Amino acid sequence: MNKHVIVLGAGNAAFAAAVSARQNGAKVTMIERAPEDEAGGNTRFTAGAIRCVYDGVDDLRAIMPDLTDQEIDRTDFGSYTEADFFDDMGRVTDYRTDPDLCELLVTRSRETMRWMKDCGIKFAPIWGRQAFQVDGKFKFWGGLTVEAWGGGEGLYEGWQAVAEKAGIKIRFGTRAVSLLVNDSGVIGVKLKSEGKSEDLLGEAVIIATGGFQANTEWRTRYLGPSWDLAKVRGTRFSTGDGLKMALDAGAMPYGNWSGCHAVGWERNAPEFGELSVGDGFQKHSYPFGVLINGLGQRFVDEGADFRNYTYAKYGREVLAQPGQFAWQIFDQKVAHLLRDEYRIKQVTKVTAQTLEDLVQKLEDVDADAALQTLQSYNAAVDDTNAFNPNIKDGRATVGLGLNKTNWANRLDEPPFEAYAITCGITFAFGGLRSTNAGQVMDVDLAPINGLYAAGEVIGGIFYGNYPGGSGLMSGAVFGKIAGLSAAA
Repeated sequence: MNKHVIVLGAGNAAFAAAVSARQNGAKVTMIERAPEDEAGGNTRFTAGAIRCVYDGVDDLRAIMPDLTDQEIDRTDFGSYTEADFFDDMGRVTDYRTDPDLCELLVTRSRETMRWMKDCGIKFAPIWGRQAFQVDGKFKFWGGLTVEAWGGGEGLYEGWQAVAEKAGIKIRFGTRAVSLLVNDSGVIGVKLKSEGKSEDLLGEAVIIATGGFQANTEWRTRYLGPSWDLAKVRGTRFSTGDGLKMALDAGAMPYGNWSGCHAVGWERNAPEFGELSVGDGFQKHSYPFGVLINGLGQRFVDEGADFRNYTYAKYGREVLAQPGQFAWQIFDQKVAHLLRDEYRIKQVTKVTAQTLEDLVQKLEDVDADAALQTLQSYNAAVDDTNAFNPNIKDGRATVGLGLNKTNWANRLDEPPFEAYAITCGITFAFGGLRSTNAGQVMDVDLAPINGLYAAGEVIGGIFYGNYPGGSGLMSGAVFGKIAGLSAAA
């Protein structure tokens, strides 16, 4: 008799788990707390970038068969090897990433992408956000080359189509309240929908409900003071329900519960993400400019690394500033390099022909101190090395208390542009402890029969920081693993 596998959630990880379980013979029911028009978890709010291993263009063609010879001729895709991925995961997490989980993420990334493509998910190169054209040829940088066709929205719609074709039932607007447990393990979930409760029985439950970033109380409890003031980048439904259910059933918490993925986000954005804007509130071109806080001071090395390796931790730095905000400042030498998110209508922006006028327009900023900071920065730029956005060019400042180590240009070509940002939290890094097969472990480190996890609810993968695009990859890899294990 086929197993009944219940999947909680309807984002990328949940769909990967559901489709994997269905392909392995299980009957699958997906439970989604959000109504259908808001469903999809954080997946729908992402830009769709997915970090994966590839040795060259042949690997990319295997997942993007529509790539033309002309596109390949005008693009230097390079490679992103397993060694590169391992190095990035180690470096950005201060080598705290769980070695077993990290190995699964890295070594299964390529095959999982091929599996997704075979399922019907479409991918495309990220020319617009991850490649700059130099001498007529696009060159990718930062280890991130592939995105889902149509971004996060396209990925969600793609998974929906795959699930529908596979005969997977999705129940929207239905909240999982608690796990049903007996002496043999987890046997189902208690649900609530339209004011009515019911028990849904199954041989396995996969929790793929995302993190707790939309829960103000939990953010403050686990991440610390001021995190109640952060904006939520994505869905309002990621309040930790799945985590609470598992912990109540005896699951072991694991990973970096005081850490999270947090970015520079439009200062006046709403409390939660808006699907109509998607990821457009982010502001990720800061490596080419200068960040100023309310005291008129720089507070991070904007050029420490490619934004892929700093953006997920710099949100925390912004939150730590007085008033929890900062301004990103650019001149016209780099304006053409700014990502599309800087050109949306919902943006807090000021412009001026001089730096003297610009600082006067920076709301809540000490203008005199800001001008002195910018003038000192300009004087400290060493232009010995040529500016090159495709590499860590070593174009730096010299003699400042906080130097910029790459992409340092003088702010001297008007008009000047400044954008107000705050902290936007994507997801918390703390989660549940699981086996390599995706099975949740209890506080005695024994597997809990019938309980599995995928996506953001798995702890131990990311600590303090994260390589861009590895979240969706993690969701797909561990979703596929959990689905296979639950169906077995």
